[in-house]
Order: sequence, then C-alpha cells, then structure tokens
Amino acid sequence: MKVTHVSIRATHAARNAGRPELTPELLAASGARYSRNNDGLEAILSKIDPENLDKSVDAIFNMIDYGHQSIADMAPVAMFVDGISLWLAYYIWTLCPTAGGQESSTRYIKLSIDGLIPSEALGLDSGSAQTLSEQASASFDAYQTALSIWSAAAQADPSIANIPASLTASDDPKAIKQVARMRRNFAFDRARYYLPSACSTNMMLVMSARGWVTLCQHLLSHPLREANAAGEKIREELGLCAPRMLRHAVKKSALASGLADEFSRVRLEAASGGSGLLKCDNGSFESPCVTRLSAMEPSEVPKFRDDLAFHDTRYGWFGDGLRRTSVSFGWDAVAFAELRDLNRHRTGSKWCPFVPVGFYGARDQYALLGQSAQVETLRQLESIGARSSRTALEMLVNGDPRYVYWTVLGTQVSFEHTTTADKFLYEAELRTGTGAHYRYAAHLHDALQLWFAKYPETEGLVLEGTAEPE
Repeated sequence: MKVTHVSIRATHAARNAGRPELTPELLAASGARYSRNNDGLEAILSKIDPENLDKSVDAIFNMIDYGHQSIADMAPVAMFVDGISLWLAYYIWTLCPTAGGQESSTRYIKLSIDGLIPSEALGLDSGSAQTLSEQASASFDAYQTALSIWSAAAQADPSIANIPASLTASDDPKAIKQVARMRRNFAFDRARYYLPSACSTNMMLVMSARGWVTLCQHLLSHPLREANAAGEKIREELGLCAPRMLRHAVKKSALASGLADEFSRVRLEAASGGSGLLKCDNGSFESPCVTRLSAMEPSEVPKFRDDLAFHDTRYGWFGDGLRRTSVSFGWDAVAFAELRDLNRHRTGSKWCPFVPVGFYGARDQYALLGQSAQVETLRQLESIGARSSRTALEMLVNGDPRYVYWTVLGTQVSFEHTTTADKFLYEAELRTGTGAHYRYAAHLHDALQLWFAKYPETEGLVLEGTAEPE
C-alpha cells in the first residue's frame, strides 16, 4: 500500500498574471481571516512572509480562535492511494461521498491474482491466509474462464454486445479500436463478478483537509488492520501539507465504539437470516433483486410535469417540487460490483449492512450465448462465487470482521439510498445512459418503473437511456 500527497502548482498564466500561491494551510488561514477582517485579500496577504510561510500561518491562527473544522474545510488536499483492497476502496467512498476522485475500474481493466493483497496486510494468520489464497485462486480461475467465454462470444457475434454493424464493417483505425474496446468492456462487465474483494485497486481523492481528518479518524478506529494502515499512511502524507490538523487525525474511542456496535447489529442480522440464506428456490445461488422506492412529497401537491418542463439533459433544470421531495430507493440483493458504483453518488445517505444474501454471476445474460456448452460451464462457475459468499457469511456470523475479504464482486447485499427526487432522477438517467453497465441500468430502470407508477405524468419527461455502448 502506498499513499502519495500531490501538491497543486500554479499555472504559467496565473503566475504571469501575478496571482498569489499559497500552501493549503495558508489558504485556509487566509480564508479564515475574512470573518474577522473586511479589508480584502491584499491586506491579508500583506501580512504573509513569503520566506516563512509556516510562521505566517501560525501568526494568523494566533490572532483568531476558530474551530479547526471550519478552517480545514478551506484547505484542498489531493492524495493518490495505491494498492488497497477493492473492499477498502468501497469503504473509503462510503465515508467520502462528496470527494472528487477516481478508482481503477473493473469494467475496463483486466485484473489478476498477482494483485491479491498480502495476507499480513489483511491481518490473517497462516490458516486463514491459506484458505483465502485457495479461494481467491479459484475465483480468479473462474474470472478468467468467464472472461474467455464472453470475449469469444462478442468476437463471434458483435451484435450481442450491441456494437453497431457500421463500426464492425469499417476499416477506419479509430472504429477498429472502438470495436475492440466495446468487446472488452462487454466481457469485463459479465466476468467481473468472480473478482475477490481482497484484490488490489488504486484510487485518488481530492477533498478538504477536514475530509482527510475525518477519514483518518474512521480508518484508525476501524477493527481491520488494512484500514488502520491506510489511516496511518494518509496521516503521514497529511502532515506534509496540513501539519496543524494532525492532532485531530487520530483514533476516536467514540467512533471505535460506534463501529463495534454497528458490526454487532450487522452480525445479528446475518445470524437471523437462516442457514438457507444463499440457496434460492430457483436452483441458483442468486437472490431475487427486489426494488423498493418511496417518496415523501411537500405538503402542497407538486406539479412534477412543470418541474421537468426545462429538463433537457440529466444535468439540466429540475423544478422546486422535485428538489423538495424526499425519495428512498434500494434493492434487497444488489451485487457488490454494482454497489461500488451506486455508492459513489454524492447526495443523501446510504445504508448497506453488507450481509451476504446470494451470488450473482450474470445468469440473466446466458441467453445471449444460446444453447451452448459455455452456458453449462458458466453455471458450474457460479458455485465458486457462492462458496466465497457463503464463507463470508459464516465468518460474519462468527464475529470475524475480516469476512469482507472472502466476498467477491458478485456477492449480493441489500442497499438503500435516501435523497431528493431530483437527485434520484439524475442518477436514474446517468445509470441508464450511454455506456452504463447493463446490470445497474436494469436496477435503475426497475426503480424508474416504480416512480412512473406513482407519478405517471413524468413518464416521457425523464430522460431514461438504454445503456447503449459508448
């Protein structure tokens, strides 16, 4: 694992224009002065010693008495985090939903067992390490087999990947590359469910020093060793750009107690699910994905048709009725692969107890392969993903927080998102639009059907897409 702070430097145009350059803490301190000084920026900057920026920060902080959080909010910090597990990356996003950033995508990048996080970094003893290694090896073999099957299918019949015939018939080098990318993405989208959550990924985040402090507090208070190590490394890098915030970036007993209590409740939920939790009536290991949606309107009756009158793109105008309507939506059994994307939406509050309830291995896509031997191979692979999910469930019931590393991207859990109607409709339009993954496009389509049943006047005005390839 490696965490790297990256400073932001001024552009040539800004320097040529004589614009100031400030460290993150000095920027925050200068901004903090505005609440006690109305002389403007030049007056504040005149008190800064360019030869001793740290002393200038202290001088400003000594003149004012602010809570550290309001100041830390004005100190932008960028960090790149390499070599953490898929699960920890997901967990970090749950804590930092408003951060800007990206993560290595399982939809575009082929992963291998070489990227499995070392057992010592996960806090595993030799027995557990051997068990995880064997299970991860089987999962990666299944991933490679599924990837080969879906790749060959897209190569033989590009139409199953919705690749336009005009592109496949073209000799243009750009079109050839686009077709190759579409074929790869089609296969990655359907094979990734076998990837272990203990596989490594990379991510970068841009947020305020306050956000980094809060993240450190949660990671250092978490029961998982990997989370603690990430918290320590982030704290070290934070010291390079916001050293005065370090006294707050520590383990918090209240947070540790809250996390322990939450884990206990999740464990009880898992234990109450029954021994047949991962075996469904349809003969597969997949739990049915029931979609839920409820809305609480303002006291006066909203006119949602009028609210969508000027809504020309998903980034476009939403009227105040939609902005004032609370919406809660979710699914009883969504795959971890889709959860990682759905969780990234910035607004509202999300809840995922992360109790394994089944395994999804793209069974609804098998029809694209027709009556072939490959379908039977894929059906047999499902038992590998189900075994990983079942082992994770058993570990959870036994009180082992490391169970998350035994899940795979096809492990199904429940997920709920509470936000406002405009943000829900934006998400639905985004996740059914061009280039959307077929599975979460289906999830959001189902949620929209519940919305249209409740508000039929909005159908045709909401810009639902068809998840066509990009």
